[in-house]
Amino acid sequence: MLLEKLSNARGVSGNEGEVREILLGAIKDHVDEYRVDALGNLIAHKRATGARPERRRATRPPFKVMLAAHMDEVGLMIVHHESNGHLCFAKVGGIDDRVLLSKVVLIGKDSIPGVIGVKPIHLLKPEERKQVIDAESLFIDIGAKSKEDAERAVRLGDYATFATEFAPMGAGLVKGKALDDRAGCAALVEILKRAYPFDVYGVFTAQEEVGGRGARVAAYAIEPQCAFALEGTICDDTPKNKDLSPVTRLGAGPAITFADNSLLSDRRLVNLLVETAKENRIPYQFRQLTTGGSDAGRVAITKEGVPAVSVAVPARYIHSPVSVLNKQDFENLVALMTKTLPKLAKGLPPF
Repeated sequence: MLLEKLSNARGVSGNEGEVREILLGAIKDHVDEYRVDALGNLIAHKRATGARPERRRATRPPFKVMLAAHMDEVGLMIVHHESNGHLCFAKVGGIDDRVLLSKVVLIGKDSIPGVIGVKPIHLLKPEERKQVIDAESLFIDIGAKSKEDAERAVRLGDYATFATEFAPMGAGLVKGKALDDRAGCAALVEILKRAYPFDVYGVFTAQEEVGGRGARVAAYAIEPQCAFALEGTICDDTPKNKDLSPVTRLGAGPAITFADNSLLSDRRLVNLLVETAKENRIPYQFRQLTTGGSDAGRVAITKEGVPAVSVAVPARYIHSPVSVLNKQDFENLVALMTKTLPKLAKGLPPF
């Protein structure tokens, strides 16, 4: 299962190579050409059905649609060796300090195992027990006895990922790390297997978790007429003390974003997705939160601007060592996109 391979692969922002190799193997027989750019984006080009490069040079530029899904995951970077052999680290991407304590991690290209530690509860003062321990007070224990031992095993700048294995759960759910956004990557692979009446650029982006850098660079090069970001997004449908609507719900279908901190989605694209979902009886929902951001926000403000929207698979506990998603939501994201894209054959309608 591709999603399982992608989830288990290690690829913190700026170190996406392992994920990229898996994706390259999955798409190379389904696209016309591909390349890896200077930032590490994997850019796949699928030409319009029946189009020939030599014939199109004499005609007007083709309509281009960009589909983006980011390869990177949140993680840690080693920044200091302590004299006792412990490793100090910095967070890469948005990670809540509360989820770090006692987690097992894998460090560097040799996957050195380590445990995120802090002094035991028995040594905490009463007031300390009521506080969230910040990441700067934590360390990674790899069993080294000295700074020299630690330096031989792990280099400064090495990345650490959470040691989480993908596995099925009950009720059609799966759990694994980095489902934000390996779910989007797996969906994009499936979408690229179909034919379309216009040029499609499938971009597996780098460094989304540290500011959407890859998407911005790729969009600048491609100059698409519109764009979709395929994401894994917040799902908080667990019980609450207050009567509040969750951001998304597992099993309710792909989540369409109409606004977030990075983007006001193009309403023509939002309407097209909703219309298509209703016509084909594909369940969908709106992402009921306007914070956060995605690759779509970076693409939208590239050059003269690009109409863009984000469509996501809901996942519980994103940006933590383990996430949970519903396989049916994933399949419905693929269905929604493959039914929506052909409707762009005549381009976007005017405002």
